[in-house]
Amino acid sequence: MSRALWLGLPATILLAIPFVALMGATDWMQLQLAYGDGAAVAVSLGLSSVSTLLIVLLGTPLALWLARSQSAWRGALQALLLVSLLTPPLAMGILLVTAYGPYATLGETLGRLGITLSNNLPAFILAQLYGGLAYYILCARTAFESVPRSIVDAARSLGCSPAEVFRRVTLPVTRRALANALAIVWVRVIGEFGIVMVFAYFPQGIPVKLFVNLQNEGVDSVYALLWLLLLVTLPFPLWCLSVHQRGSVSASRAGWF
Repeated sequence: MSRALWLGLPATILLAIPFVALMGATDWMQLQLAYGDGAAVAVSLGLSSVSTLLIVLLGTPLALWLARSQSAWRGALQALLLVSLLTPPLAMGILLVTAYGPYATLGETLGRLGITLSNNLPAFILAQLYGGLAYYILCARTAFESVPRSIVDAARSLGCSPAEVFRRVTLPVTRRALANALAIVWVRVIGEFGIVMVFAYFPQGIPVKLFVNLQNEGVDSVYALLWLLLLVTLPFPLWCLSVHQRGSVSASRAGWF
């Protein structure tokens, strides 16, 4: 065993302890879902999928612009992203109530149009958007910045439109990095608690339902739903990581690095 691995052993043990404890504390013979847990799983899976798709659709154009633009507005937009990213979730939830709540100026305007953003499906999705959008844009921007400008210029000189350049050049080069960004966003939105708790308590997804079960029944009542949260959250990010590692190994063997 190398010296570096020995030095990394304490961190490895520290990371493993909670999961080992969970396996030991779970009473597998008595493991069962509480009332409403199945609905919480459906809410989290369904709405998180919608939120992730919207984050990609909304965030990709801005990430691409940030990676390519030399505009004076670029710094201001990046600062806005960092502010959104660094704002604590609980504080962000309060900000959303302030902006979109029924008594806020924007909320009242939307209410006149028949749109309500409080404790409903649109509010839940909006809370997840604010939880994951900045993460995705910053990760995707870094991925797009890695594409050599010479390749993009060569594609344009051959008559490719901007859309064709993006589809035929940018996406193939950045697909693994974008998959990792998507994995981070998926974990972020499906596990979002603070923003959702304040702004969209209903419908209850898995994180809020875990909190309710914990408050009402104690820690023993949450293990079944906790295992489900891990099962629906982790496979996609782990798959993205394995794809990235296989790609890195293949590139290394080909002499690219």
